[in-house]
Amino acid sequence: MTDERPHNTGIIFAALTLVLLLATLDQTIVATALPTIVDNLGGLDHLSWVAAAYLLASMVVGPIYGKLGDLYGRKITLQAAIGLFLLGSALCGVSQSMLELVLFRALQGAGGGGLVVTVMAVIGDLVAPRDRGKYQGFFGVVIGVSTVAGPLLGGYFVEQLSWRWIFYVNIPLGLVALAVIGFAFKTPGTRRELSIDYLGALLLTAMLSCVMLLSDPGGTKFATTLTQIFALIGLTLALLIAFIVVETRARDPIVPLKLFRNPVFAVCCSMSLVVGVAMFGAVTFLPLYMQVVKGMTPSLSGLHLIPMTGGMIVASAVSGVMISRFGIYKIFPIIGLLLVSGAYWMLYTSLADASRLALSIYLLTLGFGLGLTMQVLVLAAQNAVPQEELGVATSGIVLFRSLGGSLGVSAFGTLFANGLKSALDELAPQGVSYAVATNITQLHALPEAQHGLYIAAYVSALKPLFLVAGIFAVAGFVLALVLREKPLPTTLAVRSSD
Repeated sequence: MTDERPHNTGIIFAALTLVLLLATLDQTIVATALPTIVDNLGGLDHLSWVAAAYLLASMVVGPIYGKLGDLYGRKITLQAAIGLFLLGSALCGVSQSMLELVLFRALQGAGGGGLVVTVMAVIGDLVAPRDRGKYQGFFGVVIGVSTVAGPLLGGYFVEQLSWRWIFYVNIPLGLVALAVIGFAFKTPGTRRELSIDYLGALLLTAMLSCVMLLSDPGGTKFATTLTQIFALIGLTLALLIAFIVVETRARDPIVPLKLFRNPVFAVCCSMSLVVGVAMFGAVTFLPLYMQVVKGMTPSLSGLHLIPMTGGMIVASAVSGVMISRFGIYKIFPIIGLLLVSGAYWMLYTSLADASRLALSIYLLTLGFGLGLTMQVLVLAAQNAVPQEELGVATSGIVLFRSLGGSLGVSAFGTLFANGLKSALDELAPQGVSYAVATNITQLHALPEAQHGLYIAAYVSALKPLFLVAGIFAVAGFVLALVLREKPLPTTLAVRSSD
């Protein structure tokens, strides 16, 4: 049958924008508060898991939300995701330990993953491929605005109220989103005979959790001997094999393996993975660098992220308009990843003595490169698959980007923690404990000579993060060169019923 297209696309787009703002604001508002959270709850070795738990949960549930949207309609799927997200936000706000916060962040991510995937799928349903560049470019602007507003709000709440308000603020915004969607979202729900691949989702969750433990073995809590590490590797491989077998036989697999025979989709997934590592892995530690090494307050460190987010906003908007006007997209990630690589190299070579002006230039370059890259991958993947597989392709790109982000944050967190410990063991004066050296508030109160030693230790631990991120950006640049560009149709494909 023919899909009926709603006539209130503008109102629906406004509702989707609010939902996307809800999901992306939460990711950025946490960054500037992480050092304060560590001071309050302890557990520096688990700092990376506050971000990684959210990313891992959102990554796994994304394909499930895609299937649920096909079964029960996008509206009810979005409402359920927002409800779960708000529950997780409230529980994060009342956390009394780092372990509780990590667990509740995972619950929050289980809702947030549905928001991002469903928003992108709806645009694919409503807008022709040639015009999606404008919409996705605007989404890039929304992400950029939330990236600016998030650190600023986070810094304000930390200094004027409490870090717990970075989670409580989601509740009124989420309630507004629920109201707007309930009123404006009139898209017809096409009910299809699909089965949810719960076994595949379970195996995927278990496998990715093992990968996360290997990249950051809980601060050596989960794997303390070589035997345990090899056992974890063996379990990961066994789960991978079982997942492939299940996905091959499943009626509606959570990750359809046949899509990887599509060269455009395969390259886009690979690029999403390496871009996720490069972006989330290093950017997560920028506020820590600014607050510890540069001595900025949380709100001031948020202000110094504005050049990066401003670059993302401009690049997303301009590239979106140009894609819709000229029908080309391959050149944007090529230029973008070249800029990202250069920005990380500049950060690596001048981390210790970079002036605030130089730092702003580096971050502007980084943001511009990311803005040219991120939205194009979803557009290219959607354009390369049949309309009936659009939702699955969208969730696949989001899945790999989140996987890269989770692995990046986790692995970079391990690299940083180990590097910091080694540097402190070498540089720390006698009688100063490791716990005092890693507490930011107390660190700045140390005598000048000792304080300088700890700053040097932090710089030594942070530098490798930007070098590794730059290497991953170079890998993404090489993949962008081999990406096959397909023409963007100016009309929306009509989906027939099964």
